[in-house]
Amino acid sequence: MIDNIKPKEATSIINSLVSGVVPKIGVQHITVGRSEEINAVIGSLEDVKNGLSLVKFWIGDFGSGKSFMLHLLNTVALKQKFVVANADFTPDNRLYANDGKSVILYSAIMDNIAIQTKPEGGALQTLLEKWIEQVITKTAEENHLSLMEIRNDQYLSLIQNSIIKTVNEITEVGGFDFGSAIVKYYEGYIKGDELLRRNALKWLKGEYTTKTEARHDLGIREIINDSNYYDMLKNFCKLFVSMGYSGFMINLDEAINLYKISVAASREKNYEKILSIYNDCFQGKVANLFINFAGTKEFLENERRGLFSYPALKTRLESNKFETSELRDFAQPVIKLMPLNHNEIFVLLKKLKLIFDFNYKTELNITDEEISLFMEEIFNKPGAAEFLTPREVIRDFLNILNIIRQNPDVDKRILFGEIEIADERPDDLVLLDSIEEL
Repeated sequence: MIDNIKPKEATSIINSLVSGVVPKIGVQHITVGRSEEINAVIGSLEDVKNGLSLVKFWIGDFGSGKSFMLHLLNTVALKQKFVVANADFTPDNRLYANDGKSVILYSAIMDNIAIQTKPEGGALQTLLEKWIEQVITKTAEENHLSLMEIRNDQYLSLIQNSIIKTVNEITEVGGFDFGSAIVKYYEGYIKGDELLRRNALKWLKGEYTTKTEARHDLGIREIINDSNYYDMLKNFCKLFVSMGYSGFMINLDEAINLYKISVAASREKNYEKILSIYNDCFQGKVANLFINFAGTKEFLENERRGLFSYPALKTRLESNKFETSELRDFAQPVIKLMPLNHNEIFVLLKKLKLIFDFNYKTELNITDEEISLFMEEIFNKPGAAEFLTPREVIRDFLNILNIIRQNPDVDKRILFGEIEIADERPDDLVLLDSIEEL
């Protein structure tokens, strides 16, 4: 039995992995062979807690475990009292745009904000209310009022002034509008005006598309747009730290979608934004911010479309030339994920069998020798060396467990023999290099 696993975590692990995606919770129970990476990240989190900012690039082949790594970072950072947010790049969002696609990315980040008590995301409202309660308590103490008295309408301006003063202290760009939105949230919160509170939250999440609408609903003249969304993320980072959190970790997956942007100028603008964030973090212009990108080797190293096509990034992101598969350097910005070896996969499958039994309350009759036999069959199939990924091995193994659970008399050797290896890598990457750029 796996120690301390909760039924909800077990269900999430099994259902997600069978579907070929990484579970949102419980990844720590299936972590195998990544202890060096995790130890390095724990050290980095300490640095960020102390006021530094970092950017890391997690690079690996399709299905090699990049998304899993980001979820693992999530879990570790939440335990270290970080505010964490995850978002995927898609064709509809990016870091730089002038048609609203950057704000879509910002909104996805704000929607997925998580804290330890809300690890699945949606914690922005909780954080705002916690911060407002801190401001109310502090203002009451400073004015020698009880916590009941300070909530009366006559003291509304006292709280508003405290909110604006604190926000002004922690923000640089866009602080006035940011503070005004939080004041509006407070008014809605204290007066029980659900519409006002919802509108303020809508503003803070970048969901207003016109200034007219924002001015009508909240009296705020500006909105969060493609130009200022990164400043708002930095404002939130400072706000979270002022509340007592260790910092703000943002994990951005599927960076290959930036590589796929067909217009070269637009793609370069996105890489320029990555450079700007990178410089901000490593030159100390922003504190307590930790941004992780996950992408494939093409996204990083392709000289025509990848980050290496942008010379300033290439010089910063080239790997330590003394690094080998045995002598790793986890301090550099780029961390290449090495594939799990067969012993590590065996340990992982044994863990998954235990979690599967726990989830379905079964005791499936499958021995360690049979797990080894399954691995022998799958790794010796034609195409395995070229196309097989940990994701496929795990999915096939869990699918077989599902068959055995529902058909206890099935012949396992026949099931193992029916495994087929297919190339599931997206083929659009091959085609991209042959497309003429706009």
